[in-house]
Amino acid sequence: MKLRTYLKALLISSLLVTLFVSPASALEYDFDGADDYLFGKPTSQEVIHREEEDQNTNRSKTAARMPPGFGTPTSYLPNSGEYLTPNLAPGGMDGGLVNSLGNVDYTTLPSVDGSALPNLPDHSFSTSTWTGSGGVGYTDVTQDSYYTDGTLGSLHIPAIGLTAKIVQGTDSAALTKGVGHFTDTSIWNGNVCLAAHNRGTNSYFGKIHTLSIGDSITLTTKEGTRTYSVTSVEKVSETDNSGTASTSDNQITLYTCVRNEREYRWCVKGIES
Repeated sequence: MKLRTYLKALLISSLLVTLFVSPASALEYDFDGADDYLFGKPTSQEVIHREEEDQNTNRSKTAARMPPGFGTPTSYLPNSGEYLTPNLAPGGMDGGLVNSLGNVDYTTLPSVDGSALPNLPDHSFSTSTWTGSGGVGYTDVTQDSYYTDGTLGSLHIPAIGLTAKIVQGTDSAALTKGVGHFTDTSIWNGNVCLAAHNRGTNSYFGKIHTLSIGDSITLTTKEGTRTYSVTSVEKVSETDNSGTASTSDNQITLYTCVRNEREYRWCVKGIES
């Protein structure tokens, strides 16, 4: 009797334990990809070959043109129209500008090889510095004209607190580095012509129109140091390049734009003092 009761109790305990045991089974996982809009579309790996172009092409505002008038003979011709800034445009100081209005004429500047040129007296020289029979002076830029930092010298104008390096050329790239030297003008004897911006971070000539007669301008190059006295401050037409002509006396000429007056330029001249 006791054994039967014991077995009955054991059976009941086993059933109860079985009822409270949770079944163990592996969980199922489902991985779905992200929505299409969360990732970019795959692109082709094919190499695209592009035609190489001249990396020195000037596309700045100094090379921009105004379109010709509607219905004019040149209105449909490529590269026609007036330059916005003729004296700063590529070639603006070394051959004249040709557009729908014709040529901009100015005195031809001397060449390096010494050949006779129109509008200039005959001359002879053995170095880069020469003086013609008519007394016109000119000093060409050579490799020996450059300092180790690639500049041609420096310009100092105490009246406006300016001290700046001089670099070769007047394109936009050159004018970000300092005051630009017109490539076809003298760097020492005769007429030295320089240009710079009048506004922005490189506005070296932003105040030259405030100079007074007699203010000093000091030029330093490999040839030496020369001081000039301001003789004139004028507002000239953007097409007036007469200030770049060679001279018999030692002169310096500074050009910059006139703020909000596209058709004019400030032109400051000084004579060696």
